[in-house]
Amino acid sequence: MNVIINKEVQFKDLGIIDYKEAWDYQEKLFKEIVDLKIENRKSGEGKQIVTPNYLLFCEHPPVFTLGKSGLEQHLLLNESALEEKGIQYYKINRGGDITFHGPGQIVGYPILDLDNFFTDIHKYLRYLEEAIILTLAEYGLKAGRIDGLTGVWLDYENGPNPRKICAMGVKSSRWVTMHGFAFNVNADLSYFNYIVPCGIDDKAVTSLSVELGRELDLSEVSEKLMKHLIDLFEMHLIPGKV
Repeated sequence: MNVIINKEVQFKDLGIIDYKEAWDYQEKLFKEIVDLKIENRKSGEGKQIVTPNYLLFCEHPPVFTLGKSGLEQHLLLNESALEEKGIQYYKINRGGDITFHGPGQIVGYPILDLDNFFTDIHKYLRYLEEAIILTLAEYGLKAGRIDGLTGVWLDYENGPNPRKICAMGVKSSRWVTMHGFAFNVNADLSYFNYIVPCGIDDKAVTSLSVELGRELDLSEVSEKLMKHLIDLFEMHLIPGKV
């Protein structure tokens, strides 16, 4: 079967949006792509419909999310304390453990049909990490990876204070992706004191504003990050069509 490759990616900045609303929206787009792929497999030669790709950027009000492999004891607050502090909590269907989303982060949700790019989930994760690493380099920060741990880290080469600046957790089915990354730009890091971030209790969390000693323009950082995602995935970004 001849598969038509589509590297167009429809982009939308959702602004500050409730986590559950964004999750439902992701699920809707994800299901549409998966259902289309299933129909394409049933269709005759030459009748396949091109699968779309999406990239969503947003911020969330304070929320903790626990991935499928996470442990509930990594949330250090009970239900009443969560309510008192105005923090939402969801168990979700991505990989990974518990993390925090809040204002001042760039949260990215690529909903891609990897058949349009490459069918390698490890390469996909490395490309997401690389886009963050290259963005940080533009601000004079050397970031990288730690073996066995996803995400992007500073002081990662056996340094005395390794600290995570971007968490990642994804879901994929039939090579369609959802969920993604949370890049701490101006985020309030005090929320991380209420969890064991990503289940890792011996390493710190940081943000771009902490590292540079100043608040950043979130849209400026987003533009730099988007440029690197476009280059790495060789995608053609179409703004505002989701």
